[in-house]
Amino acid sequence: MFKLSRVLLALACATFVVACNKPAGDSKDAKPADAKTADASTPSDLSTDPQKFSYSIGFDIGHSLSQIKDNVDVPALEKGIEESVGGKTARLTDQQREEIKNAVAKKIQEKQVADRAAAGQKNKDDGDKFLADNGKKPGVKTTASGLQYEVITEGKGDHPKATDKVTVNYKGSLLDGTVFDSSYDRGEPVSFPLANVIPGWTEGVQLMTPGSKYKFYLPSTLAYGERGAPPKIGPNSALVFEVELISIDKGDAAPKADAAKPAVKSK
Repeated sequence: MFKLSRVLLALACATFVVACNKPAGDSKDAKPADAKTADASTPSDLSTDPQKFSYSIGFDIGHSLSQIKDNVDVPALEKGIEESVGGKTARLTDQQREEIKNAVAKKIQEKQVADRAAAGQKNKDDGDKFLADNGKKPGVKTTASGLQYEVITEGKGDHPKATDKVTVNYKGSLLDGTVFDSSYDRGEPVSFPLANVIPGWTEGVQLMTPGSKYKFYLPSTLAYGERGAPPKIGPNSALVFEVELISIDKGDAAPKADAAKPAVKSK
């Protein structure tokens, strides 16, 4: 359950503790503690250290609330802080405050679930339509699993097995062309056990030989499914990959139980 009070408390405490624990000489821009004047660029209402400190804490709190701002009344938030710091008696009891925080948190969670479900359905519909049209294009082949691929360059040699380790260059895109991951952009290929990646890769790369380059069109069931790979890949997203098989390692490539799927790296 989302706990608003814990977020605010943790943020305020963390900000204060980090600031207090920094060695005095860490910042090149640090000024003497007894400085009385503000920089010319400093607003006149933020001329003292307490004003700057308070504004900084408030700004961080505001940033933490940006995703739920529709449920936040800033004047009431300010009033709550003002009266709490001033030692006044709360106008809502402990129980009332806890109940409203839990109620709003539940509403926010329900909206997130509904929004995710709607996004997932849209992605599925878009993916189904794209793959149906794409499968009719010349040169595009479709396997029994629903994987679609086309050969850009055909290589030579053996095909890898699921138990092999492979080295590839690749680029992954959403259906709108947005690139979410690319070994080309990082300037280096990647190596991994073929059994450890998403199903569409495990199947598709076995069709290739060293030196070949294929383009894969993956339905969501062969990619990241209903969960997606947040924040870049939404639920039920069909994906497009360009994959270049560089080499095959026939050594022991048995998958580890906790191995990550290297087809996507979060950035």
